[in-house]
Amino acid sequence: MLRFETAGESHGECLVATLTGLPAGIPISVEAVNRELWRRQQGYGRGGRMKIETDRAEIVAGVRHSHTIGSPIAILIRNRDWANWTETLPVEDFAGSEDKRKPVTRPRPGHADLAGGIKYGFHDARYILERASARETTARVAVGAIAKALLGEFGIRVLSHVIAVGPAKLERAAEWDELVALSQREEVLLGCVDPQAEARMKAAVDEAYRTGDTVGTVFEVVARGVPVGLGSHVAWDTRLDGRLAQAIVSMQAVKGVEVGFAAEGAASYGSKVQDTIHYDRAGRRFTRGANRAGGIEGGITNGQDVLVRGLLKPISTLRRPLESVDLATREPALAAYERSDVCVAPAAGVIGEAMVALVLASAFLEKFGGDSLAETERNYHGYLEQVKEY
Repeated sequence: MLRFETAGESHGECLVATLTGLPAGIPISVEAVNRELWRRQQGYGRGGRMKIETDRAEIVAGVRHSHTIGSPIAILIRNRDWANWTETLPVEDFAGSEDKRKPVTRPRPGHADLAGGIKYGFHDARYILERASARETTARVAVGAIAKALLGEFGIRVLSHVIAVGPAKLERAAEWDELVALSQREEVLLGCVDPQAEARMKAAVDEAYRTGDTVGTVFEVVARGVPVGLGSHVAWDTRLDGRLAQAIVSMQAVKGVEVGFAAEGAASYGSKVQDTIHYDRAGRRFTRGANRAGGIEGGITNGQDVLVRGLLKPISTLRRPLESVDLATREPALAAYERSDVCVAPAAGVIGEAMVALVLASAFLEKFGGDSLAETERNYHGYLEQVKEY
């Protein structure tokens, strides 16, 4: 079973990620991992933290001579901002440390501050926000890049783009070639494939800047080359659409998910929504008239592109703070302000790519197994022959 975990606080020494369950022999490029980390840091509307950090992965276990060796992979990503927090968040307490703390006693609406403080009995939200912070997603993107390396060996590629920022929306479908070109850009604005739509999105971010507000986003992740048959209909927790939905909603600030064109389908009739089935006799394969299902039917991939959208609410930390209550005095107060983003597009899409890649890689290995890449390849190609003969 493929499994990953992350550890670390936003202003701690480093972020740590482990990934267990990959077969031996997968080619790994540290530079490719760092490219994904770079993509996560880009975008108009990002906060001051991105000017401090230059995220680089240090793979310290599980990869030797540029290939996985079958053992757990461990990755470190050091926080450069830790130099400013060594006395504020020390591992061991010291005399006089009370004066060095930066307590947060005015919880932010929409953040984990208050609920987490009540749950763990903290009257200082610092310990909650440090882990609840989206800085944690840096580690997810690192292990997601490793999952992409596995999928890439089988012709599966996962990309993303932004389809809405606040009220500004992309009003057309994106072509695959546009997503590829977008992923290769060296200058990233808001991750939209259409320049005119992106200009409207930028105006929405500018308005949020002007008013001390934040703005939400909708991103779409597309996985191409996914074979038919990943996931299963037989149990609730094996259905791939459910697993993808949980993965996307686990991202900080994501409050909704859509597989395929779910919202459009819910407002329509069945005759207009289902993807009709056809047979290409020359190619000896089944085809579909459309892909409104997002590549998944009954919890199983159907061979079309997997389409998943994440709906991310505006970031909870506002420069123009909302009403709150001070945890110490219980008196009305304005919420605390921690350095933050105004908009996290297109970083959200890159994080979404990582989560989709991890879920697909897990489902792929569940179906095809293998302790080595060569064994997985034999199983995979044998299955493709089975599909061809169906």
